[in-house]
Amino acid sequence: MHPSIPRLIELQEVDSRLAEVQARLDALPKRVMAVNKRVEEARRQLAESKTALTGSLKDRKIFEMDVQSWKDKVTKYKDQSAQVKSNEAYKALLHEIEMAEAEITKAEDRLLDRMMAGEEYEVRVKEAEKTLKEVEKGAEFDLAQIKAENDAALKQKATLDAERKEAAAAVGEELLDNYHRIAKRHGGAALAEVKSERCGKCGVVVRPHVFQEMRRPGNEELYRCEGCTRILYYIEPPQPAQAQAQANSSS
Repeated sequence: MHPSIPRLIELQEVDSRLAEVQARLDALPKRVMAVNKRVEEARRQLAESKTALTGSLKDRKIFEMDVQSWKDKVTKYKDQSAQVKSNEAYKALLHEIEMAEAEITKAEDRLLDRMMAGEEYEVRVKEAEKTLKEVEKGAEFDLAQIKAENDAALKQKATLDAERKEAAAAVGEELLDNYHRIAKRHGGAALAEVKSERCGKCGVVVRPHVFQEMRRPGNEELYRCEGCTRILYYIEPPQPAQAQAQANSSS
């Protein structure tokens, strides 16, 4: 086995863990946005409910003025009816009074509807305020969790960066460049273990003489897969006695 293979294996394992940590870090801003969006939506609903309530109160004031306006007309017509001299004028005023009283009824109905709607809007505002408090409380907890995850991931990344630097320093510059180029083409996996005389990544069969050379003690050549061009390595499986000794030591 090439002397740099163990360090490359270590480097690839570290890179794999770094990729996982970076993926977690990259996902956190979207989670923060989702939390903030929930809060913004709750605030928007509260604002809409308050606007609707304000509009309802304005309409109520207008309808109250409308009712009062018609009542004032009835009062005026009644005052006039006591002063008229002719029967025709008296009848005309009675007709005006009847029409005004009918308008009062209509205006009072509109006012009642607006008052009932206003009560409903008040309930909506209270519910929206309660919902906003709950959402903000939940958001505070979620954001604290996300921050804790972010801090932990950054700490883990710093540790892995140090491990990677150490592993990369033990590999020659040219080989390290090849590792980076291959890894870039294959999603970070520059090495492949040979299993059952096949590339463990793409499955291409390793030529028999190449496989024999890879197994030969003292061989320090570097081999590449003919299919995916990854750097190949092979680890001899432990012999039965060794496997038993490893099992005993682990137990």
